[in-house]
Amino acid sequence: MHTFLHRYELDSSAPTRKEAWRDFAVRVLLPAVGLWVVIVGIGLLITGPLDNLPGEAAVNEWFVEQRTETLDAVTTVLSAIGTTEFIIGACVLFVALFWWRTKQWWLAIVPPQAIAVQAIVFMTSALVVGRERPDVEKLDDSPPTSSFPSGHTGASTAFYVVLAMLAQRIGNRALRIAVTVVCLLVPLAVGTARLYRGMHSLSDVMVGLLNGLVCAFLAWNYLRRDTTSVTARTRSTARSLTR
Repeated sequence: MHTFLHRYELDSSAPTRKEAWRDFAVRVLLPAVGLWVVIVGIGLLITGPLDNLPGEAAVNEWFVEQRTETLDAVTTVLSAIGTTEFIIGACVLFVALFWWRTKQWWLAIVPPQAIAVQAIVFMTSALVVGRERPDVEKLDDSPPTSSFPSGHTGASTAFYVVLAMLAQRIGNRALRIAVTVVCLLVPLAVGTARLYRGMHSLSDVMVGLLNGLVCAFLAWNYLRRDTTSVTARTRSTARSLTR
């Protein structure tokens, strides 16, 4: 896992544009097709033989019972963090700053890759599944897409999980842990807010998390990196120090 998280530091060589496009197609787009099949399969099971998972209605009703003015306001903000507009804006700002500071364009494009692939899987699978939203009072206007999977949850997961992996570069241990924890908690908060506001069922949010998480890892792994020699050298140095 350490090698995976630090793969762009262990091998910081710049790829050509052709190599980047090739790796993106082979290592992200092709696996994403398999992810799409899995998500559509789950959705068709839920809306078909599993009859919309009746137990989920109780979850939505429980959240309705917990509503207060304060929680309404808090979840409005949390839900907004997962909107397409917010995620795209935050991503563009991050890419610009990261690219400017590091000059590593091949790493700066990882977050938009994760978000874009997640969005493609989400929108196309939502069209196929066509699940209705929960039968409770909704606190937001329903977007044109269907309920399954949750796009807000998927987008925030894809973006913030990539940021959590990038945060492993932070030298200060306390700051690194703090940033990582916050980044990983945001998607959970967004998903909970969507449940609270009556916009999704639990399985919508869970599969949205799955979609975003897989797309984040696919994007992080998109570029071929040679970490074998670096890892072997690191282990050799560690063994020599313990003798």
